[in-house]
Amino acid sequence: MSRVAKNPVPLPKGVEVTLNGRDITVKGGMGTLAFVLGEGVDIKQEDGVLNVAYANEKVRALAGTTRALVNNMVHGVSKGWEKRLLLNGVGYRAKADGKTINLTVGLSHPVDYQLPEGVSAETPTQTEIVLKGIDKQAVGQAAAKIRSFRPPEPYKGKGIRYADENVRRKEAKKK
Repeated sequence: MSRVAKNPVPLPKGVEVTLNGRDITVKGGMGTLAFVLGEGVDIKQEDGVLNVAYANEKVRALAGTTRALVNNMVHGVSKGWEKRLLLNGVGYRAKADGKTINLTVGLSHPVDYQLPEGVSAETPTQTEIVLKGIDKQAVGQAAAKIRSFRPPEPYKGKGIRYADENVRRKEAKKK
């Protein structure tokens, strides 16, 4: 069984946590995030750490999820989250322009993707996209949406993939 909920969440310097009934607000150098606690789960702040407590065994999984979400919020407001995408293919390129990413990925038309609120993008090279933000879910969802325009295919490896993703290659058809 998992014991995620029993691990305390350490609070780095510069991060403030406000508990107001069922609402928890985490404020740090990069921004502010808020979350509403589920029924049966409580958070206590003591000595620079947050501890998650749960009422009974029925909400044990919810307590572990809550602890993970709060830890992601603390990490996000202190250091931020980052996802890297790589484009593989002849003529594949990307260009970040404010809150829009322009993709040329072998389709009959260019794709303009509007970034969600709280996520920023930069393109250090034409074949690399770096997404940054304080909300892990928003950054991951934006990366997944961009990847869905042209997921990597197994024969030539062309497409948009995560930087840490390993694409399993298949052998081509033999005569």
